[in-house]
Amino acid sequence: MLEEIRISSLGVIEDSVLELGPGLTVISGETGAGKTMIVTALGLLLGGRADSGAVRSGARTARVEGIVDATRLASFAESVDEAGGEVEDGRVVLARSVAAEGRSRAFVGGAAVPITTLAEVAEPLVAVHGQSDQHRLLRARAQRDALDRFGGAPIAEALERYRTLHRRLQDVEAELDDVTASQRERAREADLLRFGLAEIEAVDPQPGEDAALATEESRLGFADTLRTAAEQAREALSSEDGAPDALGTVSAARAQLEAVREHDTEAGELADRLAEVSYLLSDAAADVASYAARIETDPARLAGVSERRAALTALTRKYGDTIDEVLAWSATSAARLLDLDGTDERIEGLRAERSRLRDELADVAGELSGLRAEAAGRLAAEVTDELTRLAMPHARLSVDVRQTELPAPEAGAGREPLRVGKRWLRFGSSGVDEVELLLAANSGSDPRPLDKGASGGELSRVMLALEVALAGTSPVPTFVFDEVDAGVGGAAAVEVGRRLAQLARSAQVLVVTHLPQVAAYADHHVVVEKSSDGSVTSSGLTRLDDAGRERELSRMLAGLTDSDTALAHARELLEVARSAR
Repeated sequence: MLEEIRISSLGVIEDSVLELGPGLTVISGETGAGKTMIVTALGLLLGGRADSGAVRSGARTARVEGIVDATRLASFAESVDEAGGEVEDGRVVLARSVAAEGRSRAFVGGAAVPITTLAEVAEPLVAVHGQSDQHRLLRARAQRDALDRFGGAPIAEALERYRTLHRRLQDVEAELDDVTASQRERAREADLLRFGLAEIEAVDPQPGEDAALATEESRLGFADTLRTAAEQAREALSSEDGAPDALGTVSAARAQLEAVREHDTEAGELADRLAEVSYLLSDAAADVASYAARIETDPARLAGVSERRAALTALTRKYGDTIDEVLAWSATSAARLLDLDGTDERIEGLRAERSRLRDELADVAGELSGLRAEAAGRLAAEVTDELTRLAMPHARLSVDVRQTELPAPEAGAGREPLRVGKRWLRFGSSGVDEVELLLAANSGSDPRPLDKGASGGELSRVMLALEVALAGTSPVPTFVFDEVDAGVGGAAAVEVGRRLAQLARSAQVLVVTHLPQVAAYADHHVVVEKSSDGSVTSSGLTRLDDAGRERELSRMLAGLTDSDTALAHARELLEVARSAR
């Protein structure tokens, strides 16, 4: 809900603040006082087109700020956050500035944003109905949504079931298109995988085999060198020819220390350590001798190992850096091949599911169309009845729920229309129906689209009648009516006021009017007053108390503020309005 609008240097308004509350707020004032600037300011806040000519003469910039209570507008608060703005204490400040040279800037929650972002964020907040405005309910989608809301829970439930099926159908058809289009590529991929798996299976590599064979090949290739080195090492440790060796040298050192053990315990300890060294050298000499004995020159085995390594290398060049990676590729590819080999079965399964979903979707679409047709009759009757009370006794509103029939598709033609009963119909995410509100403004005239079937003043009253009929179902928290009472007077004007007050029970309503019969129903009455210092004209906004309302209504009635007769008539209007509410 809008709590406040602050306007600076816009048209004849120099600097004014319009405080708004729940219910019906009426704005009145003399002709030329600047009432329409309020609607212009709202248009700027909603991201409307800026006109530098609206900047007050002598000012550099016009500025409009609006404070929005977002405590019950969760989606609006989310939009503000996405735009980079902030919600402080449940309030959001929207702002728009227009420079005299034509530049325009927009702000959402303190963040500078493009004008289009301001429009996207603010558009769900306010519905403006005026003779020169683009009306929310003139859009085809908005008309269908309005009918669906009017239809209540039965349409909402059917629409949810339809959309669930439609989303699933889209997913299935997208997957089917993908699988079918890539069938040839999948077949080629399967052939390549089979070839690779067969190649690996023929070699039958074992985990870690490449590293083990590399070690064995190195040993076989240098067998003579290894054997010579081992024999020489064994000779150095323990010579068989009586030549000096390590064991003999250590034994001699030990004997020297053993000879003096009795004179010093430390010498004995060193002798014991040399004894341990002797044992270790003896074991090492035996191990080296055993190692030398095991080394054989085996050209046949070497050739076999080299050949096996070549086969493994051929695999690692294609499928992985090591045999372990080759085996991992093999496991993954085997699973992928199973999936690819099931392509035909998958296509058949998807086609069967698509057929089932389309049948279910057609049933729900038919049910949804029936519910909409029934709701359309009720909505048309209610709005037509409202129009009679709003001085349009010969006007008739009709709600056209129709479908677009298409030729029967050829087999395998891809995305097809939906067959509902015996007809092939265009369909989308909201069903097979197109909804259009039509108006016959006079007796004998043919129903025409709203924007073509009524004048500006009549269209405003049609919108009022629609909003009253849709009261409680509209997602828009604030409605603005500019000159909704154009061409209306007498009892019809009273009915306009009564209907506006009725709409204000479920929404915030702001009305610019020149009729006292409408102003009498206000919960809050604001007058735009014009003043002049002889050279500069400015307008200000004044919130009226009860006495002020009587004087303003008397002015609207008779052009006089001090006429006893006009004041009495004003009090009577206010009393009638209070009792009616």
